[in-house]
Amino acid sequence: MIKRIAIIGVGLLGSAVASRLLAGGFAVSGWDSRPDQLSALRPRGLKSAASLKDAVTGAEAVFTILPSLETVEGVILGPGGLLGSLAPSATLIQMSTISPTLTRRLGEAAAAAGIGFLDTPMSGTSAMVERGDCTIFAGGDAALVEACRPVFAAIARRTVHVGPIGSASLAKLATNLLVGLNTAALAEALVLGAKGGLAPQALLDILKDSAAASKMVDVRGPLMVEHRFDPQMKLELFLKDFRLMLEEAQRLGVALPLTSLTQQLCTATAAAGRGGEDLAVLITTLERMAGIERP
Repeated sequence: MIKRIAIIGVGLLGSAVASRLLAGGFAVSGWDSRPDQLSALRPRGLKSAASLKDAVTGAEAVFTILPSLETVEGVILGPGGLLGSLAPSATLIQMSTISPTLTRRLGEAAAAAGIGFLDTPMSGTSAMVERGDCTIFAGGDAALVEACRPVFAAIARRTVHVGPIGSASLAKLATNLLVGLNTAALAEALVLGAKGGLAPQALLDILKDSAAASKMVDVRGPLMVEHRFDPQMKLELFLKDFRLMLEEAQRLGVALPLTSLTQQLCTATAAAGRGGEDLAVLITTLERMAGIERP
């Protein structure tokens, strides 16, 4: 039974995961390259680690929840990285959104080192994870997934075993593709309505109770209407996801024209200095194009 867990990367998503695990009664240690990220969770029992090695000492499961492919690869495979620090009995649970190709390479390296490895990205914003309203996609050995289910149950309402290592990362990219396109479509609908004189809140209420209803309408609609863009998922991080989608599509020979257009919209929004805000902020680019002035 897993009781001691280390989290490597305690940003928006890592903090939400740590919060769920602490509430579930697990002993949790955390490490982040920015130590101030850990301060909010210390009063709730999070043990702050001074180093990667300190964080994983005694841990039975280690989560990596990091912002880029480079940081994931460095933390796992680099000098002083996790594969050289973990006990053979520990399980490495990779939750960052990365490419299926890198995921498979990490799984192979972990297997060579005798370390259990799972490919387990999540679907849900940090706020959704905070309240347990998220899904974990799991790729890897079915028995290892089952052994970790009590841990996953403390975080998410559902865990789906997708298939071998790499398959969960692909499922996450496909899911985020639809999240991104749905968010952009919602922004277009609200801007169209606003330009024609419809009150944004009134239109949002209509959308929520129509054939157009969706999770993004519920989650990001209020952010767009209120122009409240505190990050649940930073636009600049979602741009990384768009790049991964398009690279994987090119590798597989799949055309993603709508994804390419949405990436360009998000690129323009980031170029306007809004990359650190929530993905919902892309509505500001559409408003500017439509000549709509918002405070």
